[in-house]
Amino acid sequence: MLFSAPLSFGQEVDTESAPVDATAVDRQTTTSNADSTVVYEAEFFAQYNPLTANDMLERIPGLNLQNGGSGGEGDRGLGTGGNLLINGQRIAGKDNAAQDQLNRIPANEVERIEIIRDTSGELNVRGSREVINIILNAAQSRSSTTVRLINRLNHDDTFETGGSVGWSQQTGNFQALVNLDLRPNYENRDNREVRLDPEGERLGTLFETNIRDQDVFTFSTNMSYGVGPHRMQLNLQAIEGDYPRPIRRDFVDFVVGSPIDSIQEELVENEERNQEVGGDYEFSFDDGSRLSLLFVANREVRNFVRERFEADPSTEPLSKDLFIDSKQERKEFIVQGNYNFPLTSNQSMRVGVERADTQLDSSLLVGSASGSEPPSERYGGLSPLPSLSNLGTRVEELRYEGFLFHNWTLSERSSLESSVVYETSEISQAGVVNKVRDFQFWRPSLDYRYNITENFQIRATVQREVSQLPFSLFAATTNEEDRDRDVLAGNPEIEPQTGWSYDVEAEYRLPNDAGVLSSSINYTDFDNYIGRTNATIDPSEPLSANGNVGPARRWGWTSRASLRLNYFNLPNAVVTGTLDLFDSEITDPFLGTKQRFEGRGSASLEFRHDVTDLGLSYGFDYRYPFHGGFFDIDVVTITRNDPARRVNAFIQKIWFDDWAFRLESDNTFDASRCRIRQRFDGTTIDGTLALTQDSCSSRYRRLILSIQTTF
Repeated sequence: MLFSAPLSFGQEVDTESAPVDATAVDRQTTTSNADSTVVYEAEFFAQYNPLTANDMLERIPGLNLQNGGSGGEGDRGLGTGGNLLINGQRIAGKDNAAQDQLNRIPANEVERIEIIRDTSGELNVRGSREVINIILNAAQSRSSTTVRLINRLNHDDTFETGGSVGWSQQTGNFQALVNLDLRPNYENRDNREVRLDPEGERLGTLFETNIRDQDVFTFSTNMSYGVGPHRMQLNLQAIEGDYPRPIRRDFVDFVVGSPIDSIQEELVENEERNQEVGGDYEFSFDDGSRLSLLFVANREVRNFVRERFEADPSTEPLSKDLFIDSKQERKEFIVQGNYNFPLTSNQSMRVGVERADTQLDSSLLVGSASGSEPPSERYGGLSPLPSLSNLGTRVEELRYEGFLFHNWTLSERSSLESSVVYETSEISQAGVVNKVRDFQFWRPSLDYRYNITENFQIRATVQREVSQLPFSLFAATTNEEDRDRDVLAGNPEIEPQTGWSYDVEAEYRLPNDAGVLSSSINYTDFDNYIGRTNATIDPSEPLSANGNVGPARRWGWTSRASLRLNYFNLPNAVVTGTLDLFDSEITDPFLGTKQRFEGRGSASLEFRHDVTDLGLSYGFDYRYPFHGGFFDIDVVTITRNDPARRVNAFIQKIWFDDWAFRLESDNTFDASRCRIRQRFDGTTIDGTLALTQDSCSSRYRRLILSIQTTF
């Protein structure tokens, strides 16, 4: 590899191993490793006047940054995933987004960027098609401050202001990054709906206004210290984003040809908070082996209170008819230790163990004006609905995981990474249901790479997949997808989703950094896919829950071309086209027929042009999801969702060498996402079609002006 050992902040970097050039350099390593690493020196990016490390990555064609920390939502523990390294080190955290980390690193502190395309025992991450390694300058002392001001204008003339301040300081072997961010997150979404009877005759119309009035405040800091063989890192992050969400619905129902008006109004008070602390310590031995200890602790709160009122606007005042109080608090503590050591000159091994304790405390109180119980202040002054409520559920998973990774350079052109993970866990649930279950899983994988040339690589992977269960599935929760079905039932019997995944990919990097061409195929065979199941107890109240539906299969093909327009004498213009095609099959538990359980795919086109002489950049990205062919089938509904086909555009100008003025248009052409939902009398199993809801919603275009500088 281009780095022979993990680098600490303040430690000198061997700049002779990657000669300075005005273009990216493809070069084979001088060691025995099969290597096709691509190097971009800082001088290459000088023509673009970048302000952050993320600005530098945006000028590299064909990159795929995984926007997550070491793990991420849905991942099991810390694992060894992700594809971003800073000085050869991974980010010690799960909720620290990779792109946010890069936006906190000033561009003038970056020495070079390495795109590592082969597996290696030296890497602190595993399983990525490519790893991005940001090498920082060696310096005894430096300090910089990055300031960004954001202004957003929404379609309803709502104006928002936010911004961020980032401070970077290095003194000797100690480096600190501190960032304060206030992100405006206002949204006014309009929904238009027509309700039709089974013969297609109009039953009514609906116009809904749904407003999210939110500002998200984030404090984060990353500290690192390295001296000799020792390296330590500590990350802290706190996010707060409480907000109200007022909703108004105007109905018109047609009865015997006469329109009847009615109104619904809702006020939803949301509480959203997240805190995380993560750290690691690493010791490097003289023989090249490394011992690492990592930990992450986080806490997430998602609470809301929803009150709904309705009335005939001409005669009656609004009266409360629904109250929902939902609380969820999730905690997680993970600690991992691993030891990486060479076996021979072309083989290495990593062994480790991880312990994770994940907890969820949740409750759900549902009150209704039509209930039969006495009214209660705890239920907003309405009648409690005990059959839909969850008075309190606690779910805890205690998991232990042992893993072994073996890296083998088979020849100058090929490498193989094999791994096996064994995990054992206990999931306990207390509340309405008291239950304890034990699970054991083996997760082997193989990752083979062959470099036909330095630029042309073939990859093949086989791995056993085991999902991590969102604990909210165990108990009754609110239904956020259907305003007429307030609750989803819990499922204490749900098990992790398992399956085998197979991938083959070919990638060709054009000479002279002219672009990247890639194509891949994927097949996944699920043992027990998680989907919607029937959880009805009282036939008069059909309910759905998430559960293990049964075996399923999924196929996928992805082709991508990211090219510099050298043919048109525009080397600083990059166009990227992506085509994703998917198909899948499962036996639906309600209809008993073969159904697709995921979408059909999408096409996208991105364009960026840097006019370096003027300090000007502009571009757009267009996403075209393929509609149709996929239905979300529930116990009482069949729904087809069609995502919006969207265009975003931007123009940016650099003034005074280090002031970036950027204007963005989000959802430029006011695209809408549409949905057709069929509702049944009885259930979808044996019922008859009652009505069809045909709706589209949009949050319209918004303009964003940002000003950023580093000093």
